[in-house]
Amino acid sequence: MTARSPFRIGLTRDFLNPDGTIGFGDIGLALLGAAPDVVWEFLPENSSVLQPEQVADYDGLLVLTPKVTSTTFAGADRLSIIARFGVGYDNVDVAACTSAGVMLTITPDGVRRPVAVSAITLLLALSHKLLIKDRLTRAGRWSEKLNHMGMGVRGRTLGVIGVGNIGREIFQLAAPFEMRHLGYDPFLKTPVAGVELVSLETLLQEADYIVVCCALTSETHHLLNADRLRLLKTNAYLINVARGPIIDQTAMTDALTKRQFAGAGLDVFDVEPISPNDPLLSLDNVILSPHAICWTDECFTGIGRSACQSLVDVAAGRAPAHVVNREVLTNPRLLEKLEDRKQK
Repeated sequence: MTARSPFRIGLTRDFLNPDGTIGFGDIGLALLGAAPDVVWEFLPENSSVLQPEQVADYDGLLVLTPKVTSTTFAGADRLSIIARFGVGYDNVDVAACTSAGVMLTITPDGVRRPVAVSAITLLLALSHKLLIKDRLTRAGRWSEKLNHMGMGVRGRTLGVIGVGNIGREIFQLAAPFEMRHLGYDPFLKTPVAGVELVSLETLLQEADYIVVCCALTSETHHLLNADRLRLLKTNAYLINVARGPIIDQTAMTDALTKRQFAGAGLDVFDVEPISPNDPLLSLDNVILSPHAICWTDECFTGIGRSACQSLVDVAAGRAPAHVVNREVLTNPRLLEKLEDRKQK
């Protein structure tokens, strides 16, 4: 049996606090430490875009926020996998990965429950006007509480845009609320029990709560534009736990200002961080979170273990789960790298 060379993994440095400690708690690095023939380290420098010289000496990368472009792969001949820490991959040029014979993996198993719980959290907080009542209490304005009647969820309609991993989990968590369930997903191939699949326009017209949890693509950019936002009922709440640009933020702000619909719960924005002068910040019918509402120990442990398991699989010569660019799995260069990693 021929000894294998170490499988070198680089972690982007934005996982670290300024003092060098990991800012996300347990992200599953014990999996890397226990894997045979695997060595890992943090990249020596932070970078908004990963450069060729930063990645050239690695077989795998665990990436948080830096962009991965076609330039990243210039001379990166040993690279086999980019494990994205999370489910969004709009910071990664997928076509460039495929062309370079590099797998891109994401972590749907790690975020499914935490993001779904976050959506339900916003739904309930909006329903009960939680932040408004918090402000009234702090200001001693108890006499105004009857001016802010909440909306019960039983018998209401929940609409989810994107009935995938997270969308299905949202419906499962909402089952005890006895709501009608509407879903819109043009890519869904099989029915989902208890969910009425409808057009986007029907969902927007009939839902009392609309949760956006689809991926950001060229097709979904500004999917909810001014015309579609006008379809919402005046008592409807809009929740976005996906990506900001799926909603036309300018049009949404205008509609919220005019009270065309009841309110919104937003974890994501067109530009992040949101500008301190953004008019959204002055509205009292929105709940805002800095793209972090699902950030819990459960979330980061699940994401990290999923991403690290993908890296460990490739180090052992196995194709991992949750490969985004599955067409790369027939790439001769990649297959040769995987074969080299197998025990001889």
